[in-house]
Amino acid sequence: MPKIHCTYEGLIAPVFTPLNNDKNQSLNLSVIPSYAKFLKSKNINGILVNGTTGEGTSLTIDERKKVTEAWATIVKETNQYLMVQIGGASIRDVKELAEHAESLGVNSILCLPELYFKPNTVDDLIEYLRLIGESAPKTPLLYYDFPKASMVNINVEQLFKLGSEKIPTFSGIKTDLERGLQARRANNTDLKIFLAGDMLMIGGCAAEFDSYIMTSLNFIAKPAFDLLEFGKGSNNLNNARQNQNYINKINSAITSYGTWVETMKIAMSLITNLYMGPPRAPLKFLTKESIEAMDKDLTKIGLKTSKTMLLK
Repeated sequence: MPKIHCTYEGLIAPVFTPLNNDKNQSLNLSVIPSYAKFLKSKNINGILVNGTTGEGTSLTIDERKKVTEAWATIVKETNQYLMVQIGGASIRDVKELAEHAESLGVNSILCLPELYFKPNTVDDLIEYLRLIGESAPKTPLLYYDFPKASMVNINVEQLFKLGSEKIPTFSGIKTDLERGLQARRANNTDLKIFLAGDMLMIGGCAAEFDSYIMTSLNFIAKPAFDLLEFGKGSNNLNNARQNQNYINKINSAITSYGTWVETMKIAMSLITNLYMGPPRAPLKFLTKESIEAMDKDLTKIGLKTSKTMLLK
């Protein structure tokens, strides 16, 4: 079988999962078509569904499928690249999600490691990913490397050296800058490295990385595009610093009111007027006072906001 590659380059927004503010925090799939078109209007051509930002591991398997189906339908119209995070469940469920994603024609799948019976070696992880890849033999498979959360800290250089030999669909990794540099040492240019970390994009651009998955792309995309131009040599360092500082100022203002997903989901609703609803428990919906304070902070920075739907 010919080797399968991930060919996408550029920015991917890890999208929020819209929920209703009801007893069960049910899915609000009706928002997704407008959401996709909004991102497209900001030149965001890559979408990651059911990742950390999308609370994928807090959703049921059926819910994850429904969210994926809604995005798979609209991206056919908007012509956006669709990556789906399938990990964070039992291996049978992960394989089922991989098969489901491939049946919908998604562009790639991203997979967390097993989160309880954790892989202890590169070989353990490769075997796990190989089993997942069998369920989606035509779809590029990327590893979601997030050791701070998953507590799986394997040698990503070795993963790059051995993974593509043993997994026909293995196509790359989502990770941070430090570990991305480690993976690059494998010198396997067929494998893709997507960097996370909104607050450090300037470092990735200086190191000539070209692809990023960052939550803030949902509502402040232009500074990231300017930073990409810095990485290509088209913008100077001073301009890059200004753009990174702007991203960091906004993100710091948002996250001062709680945890990452709790606050970013509120910010998305404030800045875009697309109602994302609450996060899924055990994450908490911010208090009215915190929402109003965040709104004031973002307005001072110069962003146009609307808290009408959030405070109903």
